Amino acid sequence: MKQALRVRPLDPKDGSFEELGTTKNVSQGGVYFVTQRAVYYEGMRLSVAIPYSASARQNYEYHGKVTRVEELGNSQRGVAIRFVSSAAMKSSKF
Repeated sequence: MKQALRVRPLDPKDGSFEELGTTKNVSQGGVYFVTQRAVYYEGMRLSVAIPYSASARQNYEYHGKVTRVEELGNSQRGVAIRFVSSAAMKSSKF
């Protein structure tokens, strides 16, 4: 099932970026998406808003950890994230 998502790093050492994308796979325990960014690494802690809507006043966020990064070719990477906890409803503003 494809759903819109927003991904942001939780640790300041990983920089300050926001990635908007679409999931390739979603389960109760995590998500998998494809990106061109080379910043993701196994163990990286992330905030994941899913389903994400820029027009929503609030989006539900999960805290997750990258469990796998796959090189897919053509500068594409598959990123698997396991949810470790859910955060409260958060503002959609960065």
